[in-house]
Parts: sequence; structure tokens; C-alpha cells
Amino acid sequence: MKYGYKHLKCGLIGKKLGHSFSKPIHNAIADYPFELYELAPEEVGSFVTDGDLDAFCVTIPYKKDVMPFLDEISKEALDIGAVNVVVRRDGRLYGYNTDYFGFDYMVKRSGVEVEGKKAIVFGNGGASATICTLLRDKHVRELVIIGIEDNTPENIAKHSDAQIVVNATPVGMYPNNNVAPTSLSCFPACEAVFDVIYNPSKTALMLEAEKLGIATVGGLSMLVAQAARAFEHFTGDGYEEGIIEQVVSKITAQTANLILIGMPGCGKSSVGKIIAEKLGREFLDSDEEFEKMHGITPAEAINTLGEEKFRLMETETLSEIAKQSGKVIATGGGVVTQERNYPLLHQNGVIVFLERELQNLATDGRPLSQRGSLEALYAKRIDLYRAFADVTQKSTEGKELTADAIIEGFKNFIGAKEQI
Repeated sequence: MKYGYKHLKCGLIGKKLGHSFSKPIHNAIADYPFELYELAPEEVGSFVTDGDLDAFCVTIPYKKDVMPFLDEISKEALDIGAVNVVVRRDGRLYGYNTDYFGFDYMVKRSGVEVEGKKAIVFGNGGASATICTLLRDKHVRELVIIGIEDNTPENIAKHSDAQIVVNATPVGMYPNNNVAPTSLSCFPACEAVFDVIYNPSKTALMLEAEKLGIATVGGLSMLVAQAARAFEHFTGDGYEEGIIEQVVSKITAQTANLILIGMPGCGKSSVGKIIAEKLGREFLDSDEEFEKMHGITPAEAINTLGEEKFRLMETETLSEIAKQSGKVIATGGGVVTQERNYPLLHQNGVIVFLERELQNLATDGRPLSQRGSLEALYAKRIDLYRAFADVTQKSTEGKELTADAIIEGFKNFIGAKEQI
């Protein structure tokens, strides 16, 4: 972190910022105060011209809207047609675009070669303008822009040979997770997917790419890189070498959910609470959240409505809790029986299979465990648990030891042991 900038007052303006990671990112880069300001469209002009911030970033949907209020705009921002950084200096307002640098960093980090490829970009706002400028500068063979009005099956079919797919829209962004601007089935030649969304860490589009074995990268590295470049405009100083990857690692570690799966009665809830306390995180039990959402316990739902209906209700519960960030979540024993639950858990989470000896499993209040042999239930589910899991941890004699082992496995999987 760079020090010596506490005299600066900085922030981020946008329409909806509940999803934003910008505050912790800037807090990790430098010591200036950085706050979030949600503005209605009619408030933007007065905030820009009459506000008391020394410098601020601009996000959706105001990257073009701020431009008429600025005294000077950098050539790069003018060429792109969007500003995402504004600095107040000597009574004048200067506009810059650091998203170009951010997307360039994102592409370089992916290792994907875009030169000579056909690229299709979804979105026609400020982010799209930046991305298209960079792709042209990187000499893509053909560039197609698909705005909302153009996003029709007939138009998409004309570009099925696209090799690079970029989502520059907010479609799929928290809290409206699990949707995408397109399906990759439309692009059989697709080699790489870039999604500028960073929350969730894996959008529905990225999860589809992952399932198909297509290279994909989300927007966190772009966000951090553009923030590092914004720091340079804010302060006139250079950012620290290596700070971008350090902050990417830190934010990934802080925002990833730790999700416990396993047989009913294996101790997911009791161990999960210990883990949450050790990590200083909120603990969520999917069974408890199920009851809050539906007004009935899982056991009551199974017994009165049947397992099929219960599973649908369970998925509805998971879709709400798993899109949150930085939680410890204990799931019901049967979540792995529904393939549709995997992307819900995987979008923001590291999935840990807590394995416990069958003779030690609790069965009280667990109707599915009581209806037949645990051995048969385990045999039916074991391959599913292993398919869902990123990390597998056998239960030890003590819950504290099990919790510590899971935390260690979680840290190792993320690759950010010192960041949690």
C-alpha cells in the first residue's frame, strides 16, 4: 500500500453500487479515503461540478454522461468516448480512461492471443467502447458489436464463427446472477470468453465456457488494474510493482464463499460455525435459510410436499444465498443430487466435501437418512460429492481440528494463504 495520501478525498460514482469491490481495492492500493456515491441521473452534473471530491472513479451508467461537465479530457478517453476517472486540479476537472489499461491487463493475464481473430462484443456502452478500441489496437480480424437491440437469434447466427466473446454489459451481474447475454452454443468456434463483470466471480457465461473447456477470465483483474492506473492520476505517483496481482489475490480470498457439502449429519453446520468464527465471516445454514424463505423446515417439506418439490425449493434457496460473497455456507446433504445446484455454488465459492465415517453420522430429524440404509444413500451420492468438490477433507476427532484443516485447504486452493 502507498502511504501519504490521507489528505485526498476520493470515491466512486454510479447508479447502483451495492455490488462494488472498489472501496476495498483502493484501500489496498493507497491510504486515501475512498467512498461510494450512488447517484440518480439528474444528480450527476451537480456532483461532478460542485462536489468536494479531489478525484473519483465513474462506473455504469455514467462513463459518457460525465464528459460534458469536464474541462479537459485525455486523448485516450476522447478516442474511446468514455471517462472513468475524474480529477479536480487547480479548479479544473480532468477526465481520463483507465479501463483501456485494465482490459489490456486482463487480456495479457489470460494468455489468450486475440490478434487475427474474430471478436464479438456484447454491449454498446462505455465499457464496450473501451474494449472495442483495445481489440482494434490488438488487430483483431473482425469486430462485431451487439447492443441490446441487436441481440436477436437471427443476428447472432450471422456471427457463429466468432472466436472471441466479450460481455461488456451488466447482464449477469449481482444481484441478477445466473443469466447471460448469449449462449456459447451459438459460437462453436469460440476460443476465449472475457466477462468484465467481477461479482459474481464466475458469471453464467463464464461457467458455460468453463464447462465447455473454453478459456475464460472475469473482470476482477481488469477492475484492479484500472484502479491502480486511477491511483496514478489521483496522486501523480506510480503504483507499486506487483500491487495488481497482490490485490487480485486479496480480494479473491476475501470474497470467495467457503461452501460445505457432505452427507446428512456429517457436521457441516457445527464445523461451519467454527470456521466462520475463525475467519470472521457470516455463517449461513441452507436449511435455516430454507425455513426463513419458505416458512417450513426441509424435513416438513419432504414429508408433506415430497422430495421433488423440496428439491426445487432448495435450489431456490441456494440461488439466493450462494450469490453472496465472503460467507461460510453449510448445505443440505442432497444438494449434489441436482446438477443445477453446481453453478449456483460454484459461481462465488470454493466447495469443500466434508467426509465422515458412516457410523458417526447423525440421523435424528433427517427423513431421507431414516428411510433407508446410510450405506445405500452414501453409495448413491459419493461420486456426486467428489464431482462437486474443489477440496475434500475427512472429519477428524475434534471439530476444531477439522475446521482448521478445512481452512488450510481453502487457503491452498485459492492460492492466497496470507490474504485470509
